[in-house]
Amino acid sequence: MTELDDPKHPGGLRSRGISYQEVLDTDTHEVPPVLRLQSDRYLGAHDVPVDRYISREYHELEKERLWPVTWQMACREEEIPNPGDTHVYEIVNTSILVVRTETGAIKAFYNVCLHQGRILRDHSGNTPELRCPYHGFCWQLDGTLKRVPSRWDYPTVRRDNFSLKEIRAETWGGFVFINMDHGAQPLTSFLGDIDQHFERYSLTDRYIAVHTVKYLRCNWKVAQEAFMEGYHTIATHPQILPATADEMGQYDAFEHYSRAINVTGVASTSLSWTPSEDDMAAVSFNSGNPIEESGSLVPEGMTFRTWGAQLGRNALRPIIGDAVDKLCDSEMMDAFFYTVFPNFHPWGSYNRIVYRFRPYGDNHKQSIMETYILQPFAGERPPPAEPHILGFDETHLDAPELGALAEIFYQDELNMPRVQQGLHVLPRTKPSGVTFGVYQYSKIRHFHNLYEEYLGVGKEAPKRMNDSPSG
Repeated sequence: MTELDDPKHPGGLRSRGISYQEVLDTDTHEVPPVLRLQSDRYLGAHDVPVDRYISREYHELEKERLWPVTWQMACREEEIPNPGDTHVYEIVNTSILVVRTETGAIKAFYNVCLHQGRILRDHSGNTPELRCPYHGFCWQLDGTLKRVPSRWDYPTVRRDNFSLKEIRAETWGGFVFINMDHGAQPLTSFLGDIDQHFERYSLTDRYIAVHTVKYLRCNWKVAQEAFMEGYHTIATHPQILPATADEMGQYDAFEHYSRAINVTGVASTSLSWTPSEDDMAAVSFNSGNPIEESGSLVPEGMTFRTWGAQLGRNALRPIIGDAVDKLCDSEMMDAFFYTVFPNFHPWGSYNRIVYRFRPYGDNHKQSIMETYILQPFAGERPPPAEPHILGFDETHLDAPELGALAEIFYQDELNMPRVQQGLHVLPRTKPSGVTFGVYQYSKIRHFHNLYEEYLGVGKEAPKRMNDSPSG
């Protein structure tokens, strides 16, 4: 009898391997309380309707009930450091303009000229005023009306009734978030107690070392779900299994955010052989990791995990000083990846990755994946890297600045259009929908539970319109 037939092996049990909490028990340094925190509540075992990924109806509901009322990361503060700096953020059919005003405040407006509706700013950049390229209507950086050509011809246009429509802009961790709903709870309230996860490694004190923007032929949820679980590692990233405890990670769901922790320096239970400490060092894949660059083997009497943690502390010491001595092995070695509903994915500790996913324009079968590499620094903040646009027919391998991450992302992006294609076929074979795991898909289930609340839908799809696979 296999485990699939074993009535004592129901969904929701944990891997047979060592747990993350047991790994922490072996740490050489004091472990911060936030890593001992566990919030693995049951989030359901039901299938999720396929229509959430392929139907125009869900996309239209997102445009009405999700994007206008949720906090979305629009840019980094460092991208608009000076008065007159602007950043254009677009979500489906809405363009938002984030502006640094003359007083240094950050404001956000709908990016549209109130005269005849032209998009006000086509691109991000510095400007002394917000002037429409079509007819020249002009606003101050704070959104108040500044100048109207042929002013005599517009008797109803006055300074007190023609300001740009402002939306909410608030900051966290060096990021600027926007929300089009003036009745939404404050950003800090929405994020809840997430600060406890980042208090030892500020995201504010980072700079954009790399920024890639990849266009994908799949729904935005298909794209982001590929980065919300470690279950796919065994098939998609087999090269890292000797040093990655793929199914032994920890998953936690909180209010509007979730966390996954993947362990490095413990081999996958799926391997038929036992990797040595040197084997683990050889397959280390973290971009910029001194282990990878040193070409050394693990010193006698040390494990790859403790040795790698010490190398990580050595690399950070010039930047944060003796504070590195308080960082435990897990903080140096493991992957902590968070999801803030609906589409923001910062990594914790001194992992440098941040993702953002969104639809490509108003197309529900195409999406944008953005990757930021946020580097800690000492001294003056370096300038942020310019975005590297990777078109639909390019791959992450065309972004060498990603280092070893380029191969990992390339392996992931190969799956995405095939998933999108297969989702159109799936209802013919399994009408119940997409089947998620109970535990290893906790982050994804947490997302979909919130998604249902915001869209006002249950487990069933809304009434469908005609929707062809190529539409």
